[in-house]
Amino acid sequence: MRTNWASATAIALLLSLSTSAAHAEEVTAWRLFISDHADPKVTVIDAVAGQKLDTFQIKGPASLHRSESGRTVFAVQGAAGVVTGIASGISFEDHGEHGDIDVEVPKLAGVEIAGAKPSHFVEHEGDFAAFFDGEGVARIISEKAVLEGKSDFRDVKTDAPQHGVAVAYGSHVLLSEPNREKPDELPVGIRVTDEADAQVGGVHACPDLHGEASSGNVLAFACATGLLVVTQGDGTPAIRHLPYDENLPHGKTTTLIGGRGLQYFLGNYGPDKVVLIDPTVESDAFRLISLPTRRVHFAVDPVRAKFAYVFTEDGQLHQLDVVKGEIANSLKLTDPYSMDGHWSDPRPRVAVAGDRIVVTDPLHGVLHLVDATSFEKTGDIAVEGKPFNIVSVGGSGQTHEAE
Repeated sequence: MRTNWASATAIALLLSLSTSAAHAEEVTAWRLFISDHADPKVTVIDAVAGQKLDTFQIKGPASLHRSESGRTVFAVQGAAGVVTGIASGISFEDHGEHGDIDVEVPKLAGVEIAGAKPSHFVEHEGDFAAFFDGEGVARIISEKAVLEGKSDFRDVKTDAPQHGVAVAYGSHVLLSEPNREKPDELPVGIRVTDEADAQVGGVHACPDLHGEASSGNVLAFACATGLLVVTQGDGTPAIRHLPYDENLPHGKTTTLIGGRGLQYFLGNYGPDKVVLIDPTVESDAFRLISLPTRRVHFAVDPVRAKFAYVFTEDGQLHQLDVVKGEIANSLKLTDPYSMDGHWSDPRPRVAVAGDRIVVTDPLHGVLHLVDATSFEKTGDIAVEGKPFNIVSVGGSGQTHEAE
C-alpha cells in the first residue's frame, strides 16, 4: 500500500491543533502602587479584588512614577539618595485584532540608581532619565535593562548642581541649564547634547524651568514665560517657545501633566487655578479654570480622554471636562486638607485605575474609590500607615491556556 505522506502529515497536524487548541480568556487586572508619607515602603494593592499583594521595603519615603508600558514602577527617594525599580508584574502584547495580558507577581527589579538628591524622573520612549540635583547629573537607563535586572545606565553631566531635569530624546539628551548667576535658583533653559555628549546649538531660554510632561508626540517644559514645546525635527529635536497669553493674570505653571487620547497639557496656575494648554496653536493656547479652593493634586484620565480630575483642599474631587474647559462634577471625599503648612505635608493624591478613580487619604489610612462613569463613591480600601503617592498599572487582555 502506498502512503500519501503529505495527506497524513496534514491530518496529523490538524488533529494536534484540535487537541491542543488554546482557550482564550478575557482578563482584567489593575494594581495600585502606594508609597507611605513617613515609612520607607511601597504597598501593592490588587485594585480589582481590593486586597494587598505585597509590601516592598525601600530606603526612604518615595515619590512614584510608572512607565508608559506599565511594566515598571520607580520609587524616587530624594532624602535616601536612590531610585528603586519595581517590576509591576503586568505586561501587554499587541496582536492587532486583540491584545494579550500577562499577569505575574510584582517584585523588586533588582536595579537601584544611586546619587545625591534624586528629583525629576522622566521617561521618553522606554528610556528613563533620573536627575540628581546634588550632582547636576542625569543617569539614563532603558526599561529593558531594568526588567533584566541590569544596572546599565550612563551619566550625562550638566555644569553644576541644580534642581534640574533631563530627557533622553532618541539619540539626544535634553538637559536643564543651571542659573550661573544664582546657583540656588531654578534653571534658566534647555540645551541639547548628542551621543558624544557634545552640545548641539545654543541654549533655549526657559527662565525658572520647573515641570515637564509629554502628550502624544509633543514634549513640553514649563517656564516663567510660557512653555518650551519639543517635537521631532530633521535629525535633532525642534524646540519652540509658546508664550503665555497676554490676557492671563500674573503667574506661571510649575507642574505639568500630559493628556492621553487628546493632545493637551494640564498645569497649575496659581494656588486656586489650573490651565489647559493646546501645544499645537500659536494664540489662545491657554484656558484658565478657577477652582472653589486651593488645589492639592490633579491627574488626567487615560481611558476617558475628555476628563481630568482635581482634588482641592476642601476635600472635594472635581471632574474637569477638558473639551469644554469647565468643572463637570464635584464630589466630597475627605475632611479638609489645608494647603497651609509645609509643602510636603501628607495630602491626598489621585490616580485612575480603569473604571475607578482612586484618592489617597493619608491621615485616615484609606484609599477612596470613585466610579469614573457615575462619579459616585463606591468604597474604601484600608492601607496601613499614611498612604500618600500613588500610581496605577493595568488593563484588560486575553490569556491563552492550552486545553
